[in-house]
Amino acid sequence: MEIDPYLSVAEKINSDKFSSIFVLVDENTEKFCLELFIKKSGIKSFNKIIISSGEENKNIDTCISIWDQLNSFKADRKSLLINLGGGVLTDIGGFAASTYLRGIEFINIPTTLLGMVDAAHGGKTGIDFKQLKNQIGVFNEPLEVLLDDEYLKTLSKEEFINGYAEVVKHSLLTDKPDLTFNSLIKLDLFKDSDYIINSYSSVKNEIVESDKYESSIRKILNLGHTIGHAVESYSYISDKVVDLKHGQAIVIGIITELYISYKKFNFPLKDLINVKEHLKNYFSLIQLEEDDIMNIYDLMVYDKKNEGSKINFVLLKEIGKPVIDQIANKDLFIESFRFYNE
Repeated sequence: MEIDPYLSVAEKINSDKFSSIFVLVDENTEKFCLELFIKKSGIKSFNKIIISSGEENKNIDTCISIWDQLNSFKADRKSLLINLGGGVLTDIGGFAASTYLRGIEFINIPTTLLGMVDAAHGGKTGIDFKQLKNQIGVFNEPLEVLLDDEYLKTLSKEEFINGYAEVVKHSLLTDKPDLTFNSLIKLDLFKDSDYIINSYSSVKNEIVESDKYESSIRKILNLGHTIGHAVESYSYISDKVVDLKHGQAIVIGIITELYISYKKFNFPLKDLINVKEHLKNYFSLIQLEEDDIMNIYDLMVYDKKNEGSKINFVLLKEIGKPVIDQIANKDLFIESFRFYNE
């Protein structure tokens, strides 16, 4: 018998535990998701906080706006913040809740594939700083993460697919035969979305449970993100490259970092080509010129995983066998982009 995911949330919001409840939305989730949440949760009384959508608004100014609105509604330490939105909103909502009055409880209700399989889980909260991804933040677990794939019906095809990069990443990290990349490609992303969400979010959750503060094994979840985050940041500051969604940037990171894995650890070339060709079915390749690549390299120095001047990568020996804290020289980095551009 399938358990209603709203039962636990409804029990919490209808209890006497919280003095007040706030629902954080952006203009999109207010329009397309809030009514559905109210209907399914049965919530009777709450204060609505609205922010603007988009990565460009994942910053301290938006946090200040959330804190101001919490103040204006006289929120206290027994207040609850419910984050209803995609990865940007749950990241910033979790950070705002974690720092307001030294921390209030929050619940994440992701409304995108990206949020459902990755961003809403794991207790990482944060904001971008000077256009660098997730430079400011704290580790703090949400009280609950509610998964409901009905929210995916509100997304455009492009926004839906944006989260698939993280699904592929998880499939490359696991050694469970029914979840590896070779099993994933047999599924239909749209018809099998419920199975994909529950299965591949569990990959992340199991890793996080063993290393909450990213001191060792949790680092493997950064596969594709050392280069991917730098690419994403570069797209915001460059006049040549259009602003990239997170998924598109992570695709670039996955392909280039798997190429580095191929050169350093003999990651199977057949698998490298299969991953690249599969991702091309969902994401168009972005042509990056030599000066773009050099600027991306320079941005990697700000990555949170680095130690001193050493740029750390997560690489793969083979599917399901990641290795952390690896380095690659600039020549190999450039070579990996030549492979991506082919």
